Amino acid sequence: MPLAIRALIQGSGLPASEARLLLAAQLGVDRAWLIAHAEEPLDDARCAAAGERFGRRRRGEPVAYLLGAREFYGLDLAVTPDVLIPRPETELLVELALRLIDEGARRVLDLGTGSGAIAVAVARAAPQAEVWATDASAAALALACANAKRHAPHVRLEQSDWFASLAGERFDLIVANPPYVEEDDPHLAEGDVRFEPRAALVGGPDGLDCIRRIVREARSHLAPGGRLLFEHGHDQGARCRALLAAQGYADIATWPDLAGIPRVTGGRAP
Repeated sequence: MPLAIRALIQGSGLPASEARLLLAAQLGVDRAWLIAHAEEPLDDARCAAAGERFGRRRRGEPVAYLLGAREFYGLDLAVTPDVLIPRPETELLVELALRLIDEGARRVLDLGTGSGAIAVAVARAAPQAEVWATDASAAALALACANAKRHAPHVRLEQSDWFASLAGERFDLIVANPPYVEEDDPHLAEGDVRFEPRAALVGGPDGLDCIRRIVREARSHLAPGGRLLFEHGHDQGARCRALLAAQGYADIATWPDLAGIPRVTGGRAP
């Protein structure tokens, strides 16, 4: 049965802001148009399509997957369930990378790039840098390719299990947002992460399996004085600094995100 836009939104079972966002994307209009045309009826097919999308959201499916897009560092990026949804706290990695590029880092590697968010944001903001990005997942790499083509076509993308396909390559800066959630973390059963790829979230029993490997193997892929930076969990900073120290890194530090939570740790290769 045809319904007016206002009635469809009111009956969605969602906060009005979310319902408007989903409906606007479906109809190819902006939210201001929806408000201005609140009494306009929609035909049965469009009502049914909206109802299906509203139902998926009520069952917890992330808005980013329903829209197929997420904003990150001012860029509109395509996202799918093959990759993690880019989050605001990860923008700290971009900010730190850009500072180091300003200080002379020119060859940059983004490990486990997923949607390509970090690599694309860095390459877009610093076109003078040579930015590489890798991922073990072919599906993730295809999505990163599409995002790079749209925003920063000079990014070089390679399919690689961490450093496996990068023999002989060295970089001034390596950045990563690796899996770092503990495998029995109860938050894995809550919110958006229920729908995100587990392999991109879970880093073993203590969450540090991938970080250990990156810290160890990055040494042979950093130029002298090159830097490694990686995101981690709120309570992992001290352990990450210890891992870096054990591998001989210098100038080890941890940086907080905008909420004041320890978010990124890194060090300099000798």
